[in-house]
Amino acid sequence: MKSPASMLPAEEYITSGHLGCQGCGAALAMRYVLKALGEKTIVVMPACCWSVIAGPHPFSALKVPLLHTAFETAAATASGVRAALDLQGDRETEVVAWAGDGGTFDIGLQALSGAAERNEDILYVCYDNEAYMNTGIQRSSATPWGAWTTTTPSAKMEVKKDIIQIMAAHAIPYAATASVAYPDDLYNKSLKAKRIQGTRFLHILSPCPPGWKISSELSVRFARLAVLSRVFPLFEVENGSSYRLHEITDPVSVEAYVQAQGRFQNLDRKAIQQFQENVDARWTKLQRLSEHREGDPAQSYAAAPR
Repeated sequence: MKSPASMLPAEEYITSGHLGCQGCGAALAMRYVLKALGEKTIVVMPACCWSVIAGPHPFSALKVPLLHTAFETAAATASGVRAALDLQGDRETEVVAWAGDGGTFDIGLQALSGAAERNEDILYVCYDNEAYMNTGIQRSSATPWGAWTTTTPSAKMEVKKDIIQIMAAHAIPYAATASVAYPDDLYNKSLKAKRIQGTRFLHILSPCPPGWKISSELSVRFARLAVLSRVFPLFEVENGSSYRLHEITDPVSVEAYVQAQGRFQNLDRKAIQQFQENVDARWTKLQRLSEHREGDPAQSYAAAPR
């Protein structure tokens, strides 16, 4: 059954009563991805916000099996689960490593790179809230240039690590960015990833109201502005070389994205202009790499506040 406003299935695989903060983008990300993957899914989860959101043992907010593992071992553990299922002759169950940006960009990168080099048949999902939010909003290599965190009290002055380019360099079958502000796009990419064999990687922007210093009801709005400002482009990479980019035909300025977020309060006009130039440079690079360009995902949300 489809809901009238979306192509998403009505079935839910995450229950009410989870422990996420109000407006948590990570909870939405899990909801949409599991709608695509279905009940034959095993989730492997390292230390992250979601290891709290799911609830304390022996309870879980997920309707699929959940295996907690060490911070740095999500991809390695998922590879082991996949091998065990293969020995049992089970090729139907999807194995998902589900980690935050800290456990992906930083602490878990070695295991992820190893799994990608071996082309393990797993789906790795990074829900990216752009800092170590669960332990007090410390900077990660996913924290954007200019952002406040408790360990960058003035502003982080290093650009965000380009995790998709790193994964593309491994020539894995599929890597893509997605956003909780565009659920149909996220659902489609999750479904596409499910149908591909080998290592697949989804990078989902998932706003954190406490860490981004925004009101909880504005979480999806800022996720959408990240796409519309080209700060977080939506694109896919197949086999490390075939790029497909969603065009933004009527972009908003970076200033429109950062000005109402408390984490960027220390940026002056000159710094915001530098941020804009960084974003424009990456967008131009993606356009050069893209063999195919999709329509603007924002068109289906034309009536949404911008």
